[in-house]
Amino acid sequence: MSLSTALSIAHSALLNTSRQTSVVSRNISEGSNTDYARRSAIIVSSANGARIVAIQRATDDVLFRQNMAALSSDAAQSALLDGLNRLTIDVYGLEYATSPATAIGRFQEALQTYSANPSNPNVAEAALEAARQVVRVLNGGSDAIQMFRSDVDRTILGAVGELNSLLADFKKANDEVVQGTAVGRDVNDALDQRDTILKKISEFLPVSAIERGNGDMMLVTKSGATLFETDPREVTFTPVAGFSPGSTGNPIYVDGVPLPVGVGGNTSASGKLSAMVQLRDDVANQMQAQLDEIARGLITSLAEQDPTAVSPDAPGLFTWPGAPAMPAAATLVDGLAQVISINAAFDSAVGGDPKLLRDGGANGAAYVHNTTGGAGYSELLLSYAQRLETPMAFDTAAGIPATISLTDYSTETISWFEGVRQDASRAAEMKSALRMRTQEALSNATGVNIDEEMTLMLDLEHTYQASARLMRTVDDMLGSLLAAMR
Repeated sequence: MSLSTALSIAHSALLNTSRQTSVVSRNISEGSNTDYARRSAIIVSSANGARIVAIQRATDDVLFRQNMAALSSDAAQSALLDGLNRLTIDVYGLEYATSPATAIGRFQEALQTYSANPSNPNVAEAALEAARQVVRVLNGGSDAIQMFRSDVDRTILGAVGELNSLLADFKKANDEVVQGTAVGRDVNDALDQRDTILKKISEFLPVSAIERGNGDMMLVTKSGATLFETDPREVTFTPVAGFSPGSTGNPIYVDGVPLPVGVGGNTSASGKLSAMVQLRDDVANQMQAQLDEIARGLITSLAEQDPTAVSPDAPGLFTWPGAPAMPAAATLVDGLAQVISINAAFDSAVGGDPKLLRDGGANGAAYVHNTTGGAGYSELLLSYAQRLETPMAFDTAAGIPATISLTDYSTETISWFEGVRQDASRAAEMKSALRMRTQEALSNATGVNIDEEMTLMLDLEHTYQASARLMRTVDDMLGSLLAAMR
């Protein structure tokens, strides 16, 4: 080997070591950045030693796709669980303190107390107040549900705007990758940025990434709608000014295709957008329907009946705007819980007489039961308490297909909701664990291991020292050769 060849080899070794050291230093500095993919220098042999031909970025397409899918599922499940937790407090209160079941239970107790002491006007007033509380719970719960739906609708609007902004950022990163690849420029930083944006997009809706020539990428949703192809496709959503019971909001469109809506406590939704629509139109509407059925059950159970069975039943203590007609049996009336009220004939606050609950007759003389006016009369009060425990048919559209008593139905609504919430909670734990496992696996495959990088840095230091010694030796030999030639 000639001295010039040896000098060239030492020179190239020093240059390669310098560049490798720069790459390793960058890896170490980005060690805590979860969106950074490890870089490594690719070295090939050449006539005069070796040379670095590229800086390679660590990738694992399979793990990356799995991580994106896990991100979408976890984001959807978390959004659903957060919404359910808020609904619990807004509609039912802490530990279900303001639930219809609790209010109806207290009303039953007040009726029993009144039936045991029917001549006491204070006890009558207490029973009326318990009835007022039932109405407040139903009215307030309905208002809270519709307010919740409006809030979710506004959140969806903000999320869609954020998603469109991410797609615009994705275009910038994708263009940089395509242009840089075409001219042979290092595009690793742009690839990191693009993958980071892609993971954020996955939290909103599930996407599949299709790579094309020059590093270009196309995005399609799980349902097959095109989300990005050279340019972002528009994600659109029109919010609703206000919600009413039984109504549905507008869908979210991706390039004109409606986004699928999730189903179930362990939601089938991927991405928070689908989960939010599920909360707004499915879960919240189901809760509203159950409140409406409870309201119908109260009007029916406390209806005034003609003792001679000649006149039709008429709303009694609890009434609605459709009075004097009764709500149709086993038929859901949207929004009934929002408009149910105390019959003014019973309400002492507006000049009514609470004793009508004992005697009957709010709808006229035909409905009077205590015809003698006895102060100890309690049969009608006892019949009301019995009716609350008598099975009746409920509309299956409310999600609880059963012929049970009103008190049992009000309890079943809590069981139904808790069942959904527990399913959501368990699924959230599993999906969060899956997200963390896939993220860890991806990090192990493509992320920075500080111990490995420090070991490599030590090896490079030794390589640098060896190359420097070789260069000094060649320099000494060249010096000796030149001295001998003089």
